[in-house]
Amino acid sequence: MLAAVGALSLSACAARNDSGSGGNNASSQAQAAAPSAAADAADPAGDGKAQCAPTSIAYAGTINGANAALGQNILNGVKLAVDQHNKANAGCQVKLEQFDTEGTPDKAPGIVTQIVNTPSIIGVVGLPFSGESKAAGNIFNSAGLVTVTPSATNPTLSQNGWKTFFRGLGNDNTQGPAAAKFITGDLKANKVCVIEDDSEYGTGLATAAIKALGDKATCQDKVKTKQTEFSAVVNKVKSENPDVVFYSGYYQEAAPFAQQLNDAGVKAKFVGPDGVKDDEFVKGAGDAAANAYFTCPCVPADQFTKFTEAYKAASGKDPGTYSPEGYDLTTILLKGIDAGKKDRPGLLEWVKNYDGQGLTKHFKWDDKGELSQTTVWTYKVENGKIVRNTEIK
Repeated sequence: MLAAVGALSLSACAARNDSGSGGNNASSQAQAAAPSAAADAADPAGDGKAQCAPTSIAYAGTINGANAALGQNILNGVKLAVDQHNKANAGCQVKLEQFDTEGTPDKAPGIVTQIVNTPSIIGVVGLPFSGESKAAGNIFNSAGLVTVTPSATNPTLSQNGWKTFFRGLGNDNTQGPAAAKFITGDLKANKVCVIEDDSEYGTGLATAAIKALGDKATCQDKVKTKQTEFSAVVNKVKSENPDVVFYSGYYQEAAPFAQQLNDAGVKAKFVGPDGVKDDEFVKGAGDAAANAYFTCPCVPADQFTKFTEAYKAASGKDPGTYSPEGYDLTTILLKGIDAGKKDRPGLLEWVKNYDGQGLTKHFKWDDKGELSQTTVWTYKVENGKIVRNTEIK
């Protein structure tokens, strides 16, 4: 995505317009059990006794741009955590400010500059996509403003020396090899065509997947952001007759591409990462979606019943890719505020030293802002809906 996810994502998650583990081979385990919410998962409501001066956190990411559904999934999770906190803590009201970057590296720096120049904002959930994160991460870092991304997965983001960047999921050096193991293990593919878009997310993930696939990556090609006609790539794929097509990019282009592959009679299974794992792909791909699988460094939300019910009551729909991750990361910021962290340096130090359980995973970061433990799951389309398949181990 945004470019996490992912994924259930916005392990998109990388940015738009950059011009923005191992497989379980037991096929009988068509549906692995998703983890239930941990008994000690952090609750944004806390104990209801928090006291603080009025303060703000922000969501920064796509709301109305391309692949906006991925950002909206996250934003709704963020809103839910803030609402639950504020309803429970009359003495500590936290304002959520929303900034739409449209997920693009050209627009994000200007929006991020607005955020860092708003003194009341002491923490940010975002940016969802990798390209925009690459373009604007240095601005957050220079301002000392902590950012927790639920979905930006390009591995190089944590190698920039930024002290304010924290990733709430595994990066594409985890997802790429995991996808390869699923494709060659569970799906038993010997010939794989890897198609990548031109985003930071798409190119980074494709590189990791191709390396892991080795000589089973028998063909490769590229598409562009906002491309809608794919006949040349489709013909190449058809001539190669692969077992699987792995599309490294976002749902906006993946949906018509999958449909055109299907219309051309390509029988290969279609596998997309977290940036494709969205209901908008299912709608846009038509009949081709029935043959689709997804990988995502995101945990299935279908057994987080309390969260799912609250999310649906608040937003009118089920959680999507990275909704629970957005909720978890917002909760961590809110817990810091409740603990008396009232400025940017204090909240940054809180996140840096955080060690606690969330809905989706245990959160503890290394000195580069990467999690100490991560997982990758697979999903599939069943009766027109994206459902969990297996955890890649």
